[in-house]
This record gives sequence, C-alpha cells and structure tokens, in this order.
Amino acid sequence: MLDIADELHRWVEQGRDFAVATVVAVGGSAPRRPGAALAVDADGTAIGSVSGGCVEGAVYDLCQQALQDGESVLERFGYSDDDAFAVGLTCGGVIDILVTPVRAADRVRPAVTAALEAAADGETAALARIVSGPAELIGRALVVRPGNSDDSDVRGGFGAHPELDRTVAAEARAFLDAGRTGTLEIGEQGSRCGAPLTVLVESSVPPPRMIVFGAIDFASALVRIGKFLGYRVTVCDARPVFATGARFPEADEIVVEWPHRYLERTEVDARTVLCVLTHDAKFDVPLLQLALTLPVAYVGAMGSRRTHLDRNERLRQVGVTEMELARLRSPIGLDLGARTPEETALSIAAEIVAARRGGSGVSLTGAHTPIHHDVTAEAPRRIGSVA
Repeated sequence: MLDIADELHRWVEQGRDFAVATVVAVGGSAPRRPGAALAVDADGTAIGSVSGGCVEGAVYDLCQQALQDGESVLERFGYSDDDAFAVGLTCGGVIDILVTPVRAADRVRPAVTAALEAAADGETAALARIVSGPAELIGRALVVRPGNSDDSDVRGGFGAHPELDRTVAAEARAFLDAGRTGTLEIGEQGSRCGAPLTVLVESSVPPPRMIVFGAIDFASALVRIGKFLGYRVTVCDARPVFATGARFPEADEIVVEWPHRYLERTEVDARTVLCVLTHDAKFDVPLLQLALTLPVAYVGAMGSRRTHLDRNERLRQVGVTEMELARLRSPIGLDLGARTPEETALSIAAEIVAARRGGSGVSLTGAHTPIHHDVTAEAPRRIGSVA
C-alpha cells in the first residue's frame, strides 16, 4: 500500500472512502512484489497495480465489494489456462492479495492514515496488518515509527491479546531496520500460543543513497538514471569549477570537498551505492581505502583495465586486503559495449540492479535463470524460530 502513499494520502485528506488491495505473498513469476497495491475509491476511481494487468479487473471488483460490505478478504490468484475468460496470471505465478476497506468509520482508518502520512512525507514507519487468521482480526493494523522500543512509537492496534501488539511492534522495528516488506507468522497471543496469524509488514523508509564521486560528463548521465531508479543522488568533487548546480541540475546534493573526507563524515547504510568516476589515483586511493571497509551495497570504480590493475596495486600498498578488494566492481558496470555517457550510465545502473537483486547480468534469451529473483526475499518469519 505504501507504494502509492502520495495518492492515497491525498484521498484521506479529501475525506474519501476507499478500499485497498495489497499483494501479500507471491510465488513463481508473479510480476509484483509484496506491498504492491491497487486502490479504488467510492466513485470507482482506481490507482496502482497488483499484477501488471492480469487480475486487475477481478481485484477492482473485490475492492468495490469491500467498500459495500466493510469486510476484508484474502484472495489467491494462480495460473490461468487456455480459457480466455479465466481470471489468473498467464505468467504461471501465484499471488495472495489482501483487500481492506478504509472508510471513515472503519477501525483501520487511523492506523492507515498515520502510515500514509509518514510515507508521503518520506519518513520512516512500518504498517503491520493481519492477513490471515480469525475472521474478525483480518485487516486490522498498527503503525510503528522509530522510537524507544516502547508503546510510545505505536499507533493503532489489533484489539486482541495485548502481547500480540507488543510482539508485532518489535518485529516491525526489525523489518524497518532492514527496509524490508514481508510477512511473519505468530500466535494470536503474541507467541506460539493461540490461533495462528499471518501479518504483513510494509516498511516505508527514505530513498537509498547514490554518491557519485567525480563531476565529469559521465556523472551527469549517472545522476539522471540514479534519480530514475529512486536514489537520492549526491555528486562530490574537490574541484568547484566542475561541481556545480548548472552541470548537475537533477542531483539532490552537490558537495565540493575531497571525496574521502566527505565519505568520512556522511551517513551511509546497507542500501547505499558508491560510484567512483574520478579515475585519478590521488582521489581514488584514499577514497576506496575507506569505501571498501564500509557496510554499503555497492562500490564501483571507473577506469581502463590498466588503470584498474595499477589502482589495485596502490590499494594493496596502503593496506587494503584481498577480501576488501574483492568487493570492488572495477572496471565499473556490465559489458554492454557502452560508449556514450548515457550508455555507460546504463551499464553501471544495470550492474547495481543485478547486485541488488541477485541477477547474473547475462541475456535472458537462452538462459535458464529465473526472470524475477531477489537476494533479499525470505520465507515468512515464524515467531520463536531462529532467524
């Protein structure tokens, strides 16, 4: 649901009633991931998508029904065969979809409103909703914001055993720390006790960072594609004549500073990607010496193969280990035969996506690898099990 938070937040501010269908779980080649949503208001206006078009019509009808009867429902859609009138996924996948009414008087409305407001404002929050279990609990929700691990950072609740809210809130904080959306399985009393429940946790976190070192023409193209992929993009260069807003109008931030000094003081996390385009030893060596020790998602450096070999030797001389060097993507990007700045940016972006999603980078034609695969995908987490 939080993937369409901006539009839904406007609906809430306008006082609209609506129903929202959210992908809870997927199997096979399903086109959308958990958290993807389609919403329908009382006038029949629809936004979002849950399947790329395969089952949207049937889900639209479910949303209209939920608006009429006020009931949440969990529906499974699987493969549709040669019957042209069958509702299903032609890709052969399976998706479970939770449909929840969010009307002015519905119990879930305050929690959903709080989650949408946080997501629309770019703030960190998690929305937890019960998707399977006792019928009276399905669709109920609570919202968790970063706080002091107590009830002060929780909004809403399930209205069941009080320990259930506390346990789910603690689990939701763990999902938030990883920026992850997924499901967990838990007993109705917050442990293994009671009727089994499945809870969907959707995380809303600020955009991941892309830091581009080197204010060159290739960087301008990379900034544009980085923004297209949803990154908050910073350009850093020690040369003020090149690091300017006129040259990088789409960058979120432009920093004039020695790259390694900026990296020492700025905040990075496990989703951050670092792209080193300077290919100048006086910048690259101190920068990469630090970058390769940080828990970031990706470190890539531009340069010819000769530059790469020379740079690696310089890094070894300043104490960079072979294990750290193995993290370095250099020469940066996938082999697309790129020539222009735009083609090179595409090559770099493709490598970043492959690293994030666990892709091989090979052509899908003739390959026997999955089309959709994600290194962060997990089975539902069970309370009491070893993570």
